[in-house]
Amino acid sequence: MPLPVNQRIGHYIKRVEQQLVSSKQSVLRPFKINVPQYTVLLVLSQEAGLSGAALARRCMVTPQTMSSVLATLEGRGLVERRNHPVHSHILETRLTRAGRTLLNRADEAVTEVEQRLTDAFAPDETEQFLAQLERCMSALGGEPSAAAG
Repeated sequence: MPLPVNQRIGHYIKRVEQQLVSSKQSVLRPFKINVPQYTVLLVLSQEAGLSGAALARRCMVTPQTMSSVLATLEGRGLVERRNHPVHSHILETRLTRAGRTLLNRADEAVTEVEQRLTDAFAPDETEQFLAQLERCMSALGGEPSAAAG
């Protein structure tokens, strides 16, 4: 007999992810960026000079999607792409001043969404929940995150 939907952990994880993305999208709307664009800006604020392929991996999207996201952000003057100093066929991506300013404002709104999620748990529950999510990733053959432990 098939496992009922209400007993499938993956179903709940997907529902939470969809609600989280929806909540973030809602608070990002005034900034005229979407969640993938915000994620690129956030990653670049922490790791400037990444290639499109590296950004796609860090942001968990396809290279084709990343190409589209970068074209949009570049068109709005939020990122700039330049040839790598040694490997001229690789384009490095960096935030512009406008991109950093927009990110700082948008990140305040997104942090409020993340804080609502965090506030749903006591500190010890948060630690336990994160460990359980790491176990989910391991069970599916995924690598533990750098934040684990």
